[in-house]
Amino acid sequence: MSLSLVVLAAGFGSRYGGLKQIDPVGPSGETVLDYAVFDALRSGFRRIVFVIRRDFEAVFREKIGARYEGLAKVEYVFQSVDALPHGAAVPPGREKPWGTGHAVWCAREKLRGSFAVINADDFYGWDSFMRLGRFLAAPAPPPPAPARFAMVGFRLANTLSEHGSVSRGICTADGEHLRSIVEQTGIPAGDVGEGRKFSGGEIVSMNCWGFTPALLPALDAQLRDFLAAKGSDPKAEFYLPAAVSALIARGEADVRVLPTQGAWFGVTYREDKPRVSAAIAALVSRGEYPEKLFSPP
Repeated sequence: MSLSLVVLAAGFGSRYGGLKQIDPVGPSGETVLDYAVFDALRSGFRRIVFVIRRDFEAVFREKIGARYEGLAKVEYVFQSVDALPHGAAVPPGREKPWGTGHAVWCAREKLRGSFAVINADDFYGWDSFMRLGRFLAAPAPPPPAPARFAMVGFRLANTLSEHGSVSRGICTADGEHLRSIVEQTGIPAGDVGEGRKFSGGEIVSMNCWGFTPALLPALDAQLRDFLAAKGSDPKAEFYLPAAVSALIARGEADVRVLPTQGAWFGVTYREDKPRVSAAIAALVSRGEYPEKLFSPP
């Protein structure tokens, strides 16, 4: 069964100030997402599942999804505040969706085999997708062995913004086995370096995952527990890293850390865009990417 790429693209980008998923950064008008899809296609992924909001469906299909038609099977699912398990209700005052774990849960009916999960606005590099593709193509261990997942790990120092603080999942690992992820919010570049709060060498999760279908029933159960415990909190979010950490803690998942030497570029703030464009231009000049990735829709 072909590998699927799940792209989390429902966020508006409040700190960025607009729909950064469709903002061009490449020499021929490519988006950050174009590079992720290009790398995924050459790493063996043949299906793309976009998790988006219904209110920008038309512009997303026209500006983004149409570029990949004919190259991969492209499908869409919608993340909304009222997309919940049967019997659950939206509490009064809740306006924002329920987080990255909920976004993957929303895509569950489109996932029939192994799949990767990425953010729409992060540049992960070909090495990340190559490693995920190889991992997911390997045979999974039979039950009752724990589910076998993977996470591409990046160095914290390589994932910062000069223009504001960032949130990162700080990882603890035992060799190549992930043990836990703790979400750290509001990390400024000034807190990272020798003698500071963070050394910069910490491994962080940037939501670049490889999963088998074994994740989906576990994610459904955890979402139900989350809603029962925190559903009345208008700001609570069901994070994918927290869900994976819980599975590890219960011995239900063995998550391999796939370290990558590839470049990561993020567009968190609008001021990040020139740096990302320059970094991509350098990769193009070295021949790592063509001048033009896809024909316009």
